[in-house]
Amino acid sequence: MTVSRGSAARTGPEHHTDGTAPASAGSPVDTLAALGSSWTWILASALATLIPGVIVLVWPDESLHVLAVIIGLYLLVAGGFRFVDAFSREGHGERLARLLVAVLFVLAGVLCLRHPMQTIAALSLIVGAVWLLSGMLTAYTALAAEDIAHRGFALGMAALAVVAGIVVLALPTQSAVVLTRLLGLWLVLLGVVELGVAFAWRSALRRARAAQMSGPTSTV
Repeated sequence: MTVSRGSAARTGPEHHTDGTAPASAGSPVDTLAALGSSWTWILASALATLIPGVIVLVWPDESLHVLAVIIGLYLLVAGGFRFVDAFSREGHGERLARLLVAVLFVLAGVLCLRHPMQTIAALSLIVGAVWLLSGMLTAYTALAAEDIAHRGFALGMAALAVVAGIVVLALPTQSAVVLTRLLGLWLVLLGVVELGVAFAWRSALRRARAAQMSGPTSTV
């Protein structure tokens, strides 16, 4: 769950009106920060969540092995997006929380891919724990950051992740089909919410860009 930080008119690397960041000649951290602040990066993160959800919903009769591989790949890719997103956070506590989420996703993804023949209960435990903990950390970030943009979206995503984690952990799954539909549904919901964040962030960037362009003219 990638959450844009700061107001659209914050200081730092300037963004183009399409939401992409220009090439930076600074350190790798600056490059990662510019990339993570791009609305297209948030959009790609949303699609990385939405597409696996659609896949597991369209083919719910696939084996547990296939499900574990899809979920493992989703967790790895999502962890990569969250790692880059962490560097767009200026606050130390906020960045640390994001890095912890990224590490959690990557470790869970490796575990799913390393042991794809694990039981349904084990797979549910892994995914449910990841969603629950990441939702709690996202809520902490949204509440702790003073200048976070679209705080309501961030808290909504956090609440959705926490509920998803609790549901997956609490409800017994009797078959791979039940688990597939449950996980697929939550992935689609999380992906749709993150799409909303991406387009809201694009609008904020465009408004900030328009304000910067009209500023000098209004002072003449």
